Amino acid sequence: MVGNRLPNFTKEQSKMIKGSFNFLGVNYYTTIYAEDSRYDTGANLSYTTDSHVNRSTEKNGIPICESTSISWLHICPWGLRDILLYIKGRYESPTIIVTENGMGYLANSSSTMSDFINDNLRIKYHSVHLSYLSKTIKEGVDVRGYFIWSFLDNFEWTGGYTIRFGITYVDYVNGLQRYFKNSALWFHNFLKKENIASATNSSPLYSE
Repeated sequence: MVGNRLPNFTKEQSKMIKGSFNFLGVNYYTTIYAEDSRYDTGANLSYTTDSHVNRSTEKNGIPICESTSISWLHICPWGLRDILLYIKGRYESPTIIVTENGMGYLANSSSTMSDFINDNLRIKYHSVHLSYLSKTIKEGVDVRGYFIWSFLDNFEWTGGYTIRFGITYVDYVNGLQRYFKNSALWFHNFLKKENIASATNSSPLYSE
């Protein structure tokens, strides 16, 4: 995709790096629609133009999945399964760690602490993603780890402090005091289970 902007490997270098990784890390948040598009990549170089696609989160006016307060982030757990199965087939069943998976809440001038503490939609997000992850492991994908994003509310590169991804609330106004959100308590109970399979087979992982 990026052509001559990447350096060329010598045959010896190619031989050295082949099969040299210990695992593949996958960051997954959502899924989008993509259709072929040829940008003039010489004019505006970026990761969006390098992919040569038009992106969309809806088709015929229908969202690809359940919406969140963040326009680009929809709850599409099947997309995680699809990419993990693709990696398994494409790269001969490597060891995989899901290094980031999470959902944020967008803050505005009227947002309160309670709005972020009661994050039941985030619980649903992780519940359904872990359910699909369990199915994927049963299908033979070698997934060894799963990391949520994020333990704490944090500074996001594209959203600053206006998006809260943490399962722990950080009070930026009052000395960075921290408070567990409902999702943190849910994870506490979830992790008491022996494994993902036993947890996802219980009734049910998420409820209103």
